[in-house]
Amino acid sequence: MWTSTQYRNVVRGSAWYDLIVTAAFATPWSFAVVHGFLTALNLPGDLPAFQPVHVLMANLLGSVVCVWAVLRIRDPQALYGRYDAVARFLFAAWQGYALLHGASSLLVIFLFFELAWGVAQVLPVRAPSLASQLPQGSRI
Repeated sequence: MWTSTQYRNVVRGSAWYDLIVTAAFATPWSFAVVHGFLTALNLPGDLPAFQPVHVLMANLLGSVVCVWAVLRIRDPQALYGRYDAVARFLFAAWQGYALLHGASSLLVIFLFFELAWGVAQVLPVRAPSLASQLPQGSRI
């Protein structure tokens, strides 16, 4: 169980993770560098050459995830954390599907983090006590 402050930190932490991991997907030029690096790793599974429409999809994903991440960094509301958890479980489902159909084993790393951040953001948040809501120095 998280305190509200701890939960806000989890939401912010997951947003920083997203920003760091997906920023390179946001432009065709940065994505080309990342794709080249990942291809050079020569990991098991398929990492095909991308056509322009594939690059467009990667750039759309990167752009939207980066904007969503910046929103959660600036304002890590509990509601955003709950929505983010749902998105992570959806991403994890599609990553699992891709893995079952021959995608690069590199996805296993991303799948692990999607599930970990998703679980962290669905855990309960302890409601603040009435005493913690009183202004400092107040007496009852």
